[in-house]
Amino acid sequence: MSNEAKEIIDYIFQRRSIRKYLDKDVEEDKLVLLLKAAMAAPTAANRQPWEFIVVTNREKLSELRSTLREGQYNAPAAIVVCGNMHLAFSNKDKEIWVQDCSAAIENMLIAATGIGLGSVWIGLYPQLNKCKPVCKILNIPEQVIPMSVVYIGYPDEYKEPRTQYNEKRIYWQEYEPARKHKSRPKNMKYL
Repeated sequence: MSNEAKEIIDYIFQRRSIRKYLDKDVEEDKLVLLLKAAMAAPTAANRQPWEFIVVTNREKLSELRSTLREGQYNAPAAIVVCGNMHLAFSNKDKEIWVQDCSAAIENMLIAATGIGLGSVWIGLYPQLNKCKPVCKILNIPEQVIPMSVVYIGYPDEYKEPRTQYNEKRIYWQEYEPARKHKSRPKNMKYL
């Protein structure tokens, strides 16, 4: 494996949900880099149904946090990842925008790790009771759905790299319905 490939794999295992941040602004060029990484994600039929709202204003961040029961973190930046239904498929495949936006988010999370930032993904959609207040705060139009909030900042905590590889969740050639799963395993360390 090349050094570049190993570095990418290492960033994947180092990517952890960071919930404590330093009181230090994230530079605009780093936020733009994360957005470029997000938009490099694969998307069905190259529809690119995503739109992003970058929030760095402290008052707006505070207002956003107040609506997110699971998102009370002190990050100095948030990127709200949205799906624009005018850009998404309008037929039976209309919900594929969720997969497209999820791929964009994962790229952003890994890129953040690679440039020394921490991040955490806060889901909104399909829980409309979470989406509506965010729409109001950020003036999001009806055809745009906020899927998730990604908090970004310089981490004020360290978490060990890990993999959650679990052989019991892997089937080769076909599914084995008789196999039983007892419980979710504890986080596994990356060696």
